[in-house]
Amino acid sequence: MTGVDWRFRSLVVAHAVSAYGTYLNLIALSLFSYEVTGTAWGVGVVMAVRLLAGVTAGLAAGALSARVTRRTVMVVTDLAQTLAMVLLALWSSGTPLVVLLGAVVVLGAGNTFFNVALRSAVPVMVGQDSRARANGVLVTARSVATVLGFASAAPVIALGGFGIAFAVNAASFAVSGAAVLVLRPRTDSAGEDDASAATGKDDPPTGKGGPPTTTGKGGPPTGEGDPPARTGKGDPPTGEGDPPARTGKDGPPTGKGGPPTGEGDPPARTGKGDPPTGEGDPSARERSGPVAVRGGRLRRRVAGLAGSLLGLIALRGLDALASASHNVALPLAAHAAEPSEPAVFMTRFWSAWAVGTLLAHQVLKRRSRGTSWGERAFAAGTCAMSFCFVAAFTGLPAPALTAAAVAAGFADGWTEIVYTSRLQAAPDRQRGRLFGLSATAEQSGFALGTVAAAAALEALPALAVVGAFHGTAACGAVVLLLLTVRRQHARKAEIRSSTSKETGEDTHGTSTGASHLHGS
Repeated sequence: MTGVDWRFRSLVVAHAVSAYGTYLNLIALSLFSYEVTGTAWGVGVVMAVRLLAGVTAGLAAGALSARVTRRTVMVVTDLAQTLAMVLLALWSSGTPLVVLLGAVVVLGAGNTFFNVALRSAVPVMVGQDSRARANGVLVTARSVATVLGFASAAPVIALGGFGIAFAVNAASFAVSGAAVLVLRPRTDSAGEDDASAATGKDDPPTGKGGPPTTTGKGGPPTGEGDPPARTGKGDPPTGEGDPPARTGKDGPPTGKGGPPTGEGDPPARTGKGDPPTGEGDPSARERSGPVAVRGGRLRRRVAGLAGSLLGLIALRGLDALASASHNVALPLAAHAAEPSEPAVFMTRFWSAWAVGTLLAHQVLKRRSRGTSWGERAFAAGTCAMSFCFVAAFTGLPAPALTAAAVAAGFADGWTEIVYTSRLQAAPDRQRGRLFGLSATAEQSGFALGTVAAAAALEALPALAVVGAFHGTAACGAVVLLLLTVRRQHARKAEIRSSTSKETGEDTHGTSTGASHLHGS
């Protein structure tokens, strides 16, 4: 593992070029869709098809990553998107609707497949120690690309029309694909890397100065709800901080309520590699995952994943729904604040937001490695982000609005880095499924939020709509925060109970060491 070296930074630069073309194309493609369809309803259909392609790709991304290497996925998706944009650039006048729909399907699915592969591969490319720092570099690059893409869309379209805009986007995808081919980053781990990710032995806090994602001292990095990591068939859990499985809060180890199996005996197992047999322990069931999965593609996708990670993904979907509201409402606020120059207003707002994301990366990079991050940090960041975006629609003066945008960007960058780093702490074999589900949740939430917010803005002011949507996300964050705290307290109580019982067994046994004598 080489950390965030020149090879990874070069890949990030190429990815930023691709992101620039993507954000430029968001504006160009929306205007072009209106030109082709002639109605606002047609624009909505094109956007819906693109989002639906992304949602479907998210469900399939985990299975795809298990069959081909992530580097192959990244190269092929860049190539496919390049060809789609070249086709639109050459056919920018008189484009049939079916060609436009085919291109947006390729763009929607390709973007999802590429991002799932890239985010899943980051721990392999830079090492678990450096993943938070690497995620910060990616977030910073994406933020700069967002501002530049939005700001340059109008001049590029005015200069050469839609054909030039599509050609620029095609070139940006070609740069990204060529960089992956030339740099040949290592994107898939060998068996030993997967084992180290599962056991957490090579997974200390998330990098040099970055926020750790472990949930407790010495515990596995995958969180309280993750299944216990194993080193082989029938081996006991490798997480040093894991307590022995129990049948209840005060039950003895190993069994259905019976006495211990003997001094020094390991917990009884039901078979090779089976989890502990504590039938009455909800935490044991959560760590071991569901025993049987009956029907349903989505249910099969989430089988074996920790409840805490699924809670994070669900909150991410709510956050995307809330983000759709301010994206839809911001143009209205821009026209109300500066009717003559709404584009300048939006460029200034998003530029301030990008500065905030850059500050988040710098702060997280310098945090103490001993600090614990994860669900609590993500939930707190989501609440802060919602508050800041709502404040931006309260009619603040220009300096205060800029400050609110910077704060919103800081919270947005914070949550992105913490969230991505937390999912990357999962074993390599699970990361594809996790990020695939995450992409599905995010795009589904954004699609639903876009439609619902647009309808609500027909009858309600922007502040009411943005406040309601972001209030929903904040409530979800509070629920996740309370559940996380409750789970951590229960785990600490279980560990204390285990330690107390082991001490009691020692004092009533045959040992008469001096350590048990008063005053020793």
